[in-house]
Amino acid sequence: MIRTVSLPDQSAIPALGQGTWRMGEDARLRSQEIAALRTGVELGLTLIDTAEMYGDGATETLLGEALAGLRDEVFLVSKAYPQNAGRGRLERACEASLRRLKTDHLDLYLLHWRGSIPLAETVEGMEALIAAGKIRRWGVSNLDSSDMEELALAGGERCATDQILYNITERGAEFDLMPKLAERNIPVMAYSPVGQGRLPESPALAAIAKRYDVTPFQVSLAWVLRDPNVIAIPKAADEAHVKANLHAAEFTLDAEDLAAIDADFPPPNRRTRLAML
Repeated sequence: MIRTVSLPDQSAIPALGQGTWRMGEDARLRSQEIAALRTGVELGLTLIDTAEMYGDGATETLLGEALAGLRDEVFLVSKAYPQNAGRGRLERACEASLRRLKTDHLDLYLLHWRGSIPLAETVEGMEALIAAGKIRRWGVSNLDSSDMEELALAGGERCATDQILYNITERGAEFDLMPKLAERNIPVMAYSPVGQGRLPESPALAAIAKRYDVTPFQVSLAWVLRDPNVIAIPKAADEAHVKANLHAAEFTLDAEDLAAIDADFPPPNRRTRLAML
């Protein structure tokens, strides 16, 4: 069983989900990607994240096809461009995503990153989408601690998550953003939790991987999943990769492992600007 993380409304969602960035952009991979997504759902990876930006809508279209007959089993997340986060445009962007995804609602809708539109206007638009039944919850992505403070003052008390770049090499959010989110019971949703498959050489990762008979990538994903307030959404474009990601949720790193990883990838000792892709 995959452990769950509670959203502020007490909804329980899987701590390990599926990302979709760059899926649906190569017709030769379409059937493979659909099979991977469906396999993930069957194995319990029922949280799936996408965005209108991905493939300029092509990823949502692929996902709409992949979820045929499975939609009711999935916690579906999509994201709106910042330029679409204002009055009127947010509703139209959401409706376009719903059409591509072949669904009548999103379980969670996120502001992809902050733009020039005031946060209060975005909050107003998100709440209107909830009232209209087009989304169940809303949240944000790539917002730093000061942005989250401003969001709260702008009426954003119902923000369900902050989706951020967080992995073993990008730990800056641990210094102030993640503790502040935890105080408000807002979970982190970690994108690129294994650094897009590019990890530096690490004696700690190599030794731990050997001890558990796994790969360094699985160790790094298990490391992200160690935090009870973090949801990880790695992409897996084939069924073998889906199963490898799932295995990372099936073993637990001990205190010795975590100390060794800290030695190779030190936690932050000062505030830094939130990293993003």
